[in-house]
Amino acid sequence: MDLLEYQAKSLFRQMAIPILPSQRIDNPADLKGLKIPYPVVLKSQVRAGGRGRAGGIKFVENTIDAVAAAQTIFNLPIEDEYPQVLLAEAKYNADQEFYLAVLLDPVARRPVLLGSRQGGMDVEGSIDQMQQVPVDQEFSPFYARRLTLKMGLQGDLIQSVSAIVEKMYRLFVQKDLDLVEINPLGISPTGELMALDGKVTANDDALGRHPDLTALSGKKLFSGPAGDRRNLSGGDRRSSNSKVQHSQPEFDPKSQSSVSNPESLQLIELDGNIGILCNGVGLTMATLDAVVHQGGKPANFVNMGSLDSYDAVNALRDRTELGLELVAQDKSVKVILINILGTASKSEEITAAVAGYLERKARANRHIQVVLRLVEVDADAVKKRLGQLPVQLASTLDEAAAQAISSAK
Repeated sequence: MDLLEYQAKSLFRQMAIPILPSQRIDNPADLKGLKIPYPVVLKSQVRAGGRGRAGGIKFVENTIDAVAAAQTIFNLPIEDEYPQVLLAEAKYNADQEFYLAVLLDPVARRPVLLGSRQGGMDVEGSIDQMQQVPVDQEFSPFYARRLTLKMGLQGDLIQSVSAIVEKMYRLFVQKDLDLVEINPLGISPTGELMALDGKVTANDDALGRHPDLTALSGKKLFSGPAGDRRNLSGGDRRSSNSKVQHSQPEFDPKSQSSVSNPESLQLIELDGNIGILCNGVGLTMATLDAVVHQGGKPANFVNMGSLDSYDAVNALRDRTELGLELVAQDKSVKVILINILGTASKSEEITAAVAGYLERKARANRHIQVVLRLVEVDADAVKKRLGQLPVQLASTLDEAAAQAISSAK
């Protein structure tokens, strides 16, 4: 999953990698409230390369020119992709431009540091100048320093560029990334360093461990607390660059009991066909990992949190049905994997919620497969309650993941 430049730079900011003052532009009119002094550069936010050559980057000196340029860029496709957002950024006078990257070598199965003193748009024509340093042991500043020396840097640049490489590597490891790239790293005449452009590629198989990356990609969807009518049923699956449309859900929140804690349920969207409903961050992450490890593809997940929070009568049942409704809203979901750890009484409420939800869906002529794993439960009683409903019971997590993957095929 490739992040857009402005999203990558938000991660750079977290790691104290220097970036320029910038402002996200959702439509040309936003430039009338620009907080960055002119001159500025407007950049098309698309995942394709070659934005500069295609006309997706323009320097402007005033508001009138900026609005006109923004209108042009918004209507300019780059490799068939139209930008949904632009990045307005302060202009920077670079004396030199370097290329830096940390990437995962799939053959060697280890990270590799890349660097070149020839950065910017011309980097593709200077592959012979690209230096690389494999990280074959525990990372230390030695690797970053070795890269700068191989690049031929001298004096203060050795230390300053090494520090940037170290921060890139920490970001790479902390977020389970496939690529962190700065191109170019601008060097001012006074030796100041600035990440003028950046690219981050996340590992799709690790997104379940990093919901913040999923949110950056625009796939984080939200349903408000009990009683809140906001929902995403039938809505456009659009990126965070545009406003999410809300519509009335099939599940009527007015029928919910008062829930003892006001925490919202969050639906995190991925790109597969298996919906996941769990309680607790650890159990949710373990369930995602089990599905991915066995070759499945999660479509989304909802973490219900601690079941002890739902003490009011029918509160847990209503909350479970809301979670099921959120997970099933994506029409690509072929099966829902429910993995719940709780007491026997809580499991009975979960079972009742699943049965009620599926019975209501059957009346609406929509049939959904469910794989249910409940810990501390009477399996015979659960089977009796579920009857002929399309539910498979699993006793272990691996079994549940295997059943979900089989049902999704």
